Amino acid sequence: MSEKAGAASTDAVTGVKGAARSSTYVLIHGAWHGGWCWDEVAAILRSHGHRVLTPTLSGLGDRAHLVSPDIDLQVFIQDVVDIFESHDLSDVILVGHSFGGVTLVGAAERIPQRIRQLVFLDAVVLSAGESAFSRLPPEIVAARTKAAMDTSNGLTIPVPPASAFGVFEANQVALLERYCTPHPLKTFDDPIVLKGPPGGSLPKVYIQCVDPVYEALQSSRDFVRTQTDWAWDEIATGHDAMISAPEALAGKLLAFA
Repeated sequence: MSEKAGAASTDAVTGVKGAARSSTYVLIHGAWHGGWCWDEVAAILRSHGHRVLTPTLSGLGDRAHLVSPDIDLQVFIQDVVDIFESHDLSDVILVGHSFGGVTLVGAAERIPQRIRQLVFLDAVVLSAGESAFSRLPPEIVAARTKAAMDTSNGLTIPVPPASAFGVFEANQVALLERYCTPHPLKTFDDPIVLKGPPGGSLPKVYIQCVDPVYEALQSSRDFVRTQTDWAWDEIATGHDAMISAPEALAGKLLAFA
């Protein structure tokens, strides 16, 4: 790095060298979550001088009052596109966790010119015509569909236990139990509409959470492993890395700044 670009310093928490340049991150949550789940990660990124947006998708979190049968995958994708356009964002590092990978893929095809890097955090990855349910084991699809029918006549999937997200510490479990909300069922069953491969020609990295491994996503990981234009990384924590290991995850994300 040249002197004109600013001196680099190593952060004591993340161990990542930070530079003077400011980047923009948009962090997309997964099923049952909301923008709240990124609070600790966002705080670390902002402490390095970066701009961070953590939108909550329609029908979830503090927007749970908007839940309706009309919320489908296209609504989620439009939520993200609207964030980019209303804030006139460009050169963005776009991160999608779990189901957020589906939303990320849809948005990336709509606004690729505004994105610098795609980060799939233990995420579902779909190709054209696939749905999130088509990427999950049949027994999980059946169980979630039945739970939705039993609890809301098919409107929403109830929140699973925190252990399903690889979260076990009492304070973190309490956080999920307090803020997670039922997820619109239709978004899981909607096939995604794409004209090209997921993520197109944008730089893409998949970060797998490996301790413990969330086995339900193996189909997506197997797909990524067959692609030659994806990078691969791992983080030693459970599926909800932003809850269980925010410092380590922030360190991974700072590398793209």
